[in-house]
Amino acid sequence: MLRNTFCHISGIGEKTEKRMWSRGILSWRDALDVAKESLVGRNLQIVRLGVQESEVQLDCGNAKFFCDSLNSNEVWRIFPQFRHSTAYLDIESNGLAGSEELITTISVFDGSSLKYYIRDYNLYQFKEDIAGYKLLVTYNGKCFDLPAIERHLGVRFDQAHIDLRFVLASLGYKGGLKGCEKLMGIDRGELTDVDGYFAVLLWREYCNKTNIRALETLLAYNVLDAVNLEYLMVKAYNEKILDTPFGLEHQMPLPSPVENPFEPDTETIDRLRRRYFHRNSLGLSNHGG
Repeated sequence: MLRNTFCHISGIGEKTEKRMWSRGILSWRDALDVAKESLVGRNLQIVRLGVQESEVQLDCGNAKFFCDSLNSNEVWRIFPQFRHSTAYLDIESNGLAGSEELITTISVFDGSSLKYYIRDYNLYQFKEDIAGYKLLVTYNGKCFDLPAIERHLGVRFDQAHIDLRFVLASLGYKGGLKGCEKLMGIDRGELTDVDGYFAVLLWREYCNKTNIRALETLLAYNVLDAVNLEYLMVKAYNEKILDTPFGLEHQMPLPSPVENPFEPDTETIDRLRRRYFHRNSLGLSNHGG
């Protein structure tokens, strides 16, 4: 889809792009075709210079160039070209705010391999590992995950970023990450009723009682958040592209299920659920994951 895109070029809006498509200028190659000069119209020079620059940036693998140039509603278009270097990322925190806020775990999935990071164990490795990716995909990461990582780990992200919260909302999928998953038919099994607040309780259980099963359950939950982002990204891409002339041409197959390396402990979940009380009494923050 990226090579069919023109609205990232300065001076070319989405209306102009649609008009170009309707005239038969469907790709960057078409825009450079001398035989089709008259179809491009008065924007010929602007489009050609923009396409030439785009080819250079794509050859260099500069995902951020396109992310910064596209309207936030259209950033999804870059996904297929950079899927091979995409990190699906999700974090959990201790639920507190301000100076007391701490990142507890981070999970990163790249479509084939999975990495997880735990506070006071290997969280420091995240900064080096994440630098190897060109595109980050999160849910509400623009408001929560990435700023939290920047504050606590000193990471300055220079990658392109697709926040699925906004992409999915534009398609009518709302209600947090779990709500979107339900609308798309994703079943979390034993982790169905576990949410971001419950993840806080699991971390407390691990820290206060050295309950390793609580940590494993937390990791099972965090890993699932990251892994499911790939499915949601592909599904959203396929739905968004239906509104373009390339809806059938660029459909992507949905990813196969991924085996979670961690098993949630139902006994721990049930025990914490019995002690579950209204979250407002703790004054906890929750990022909606």
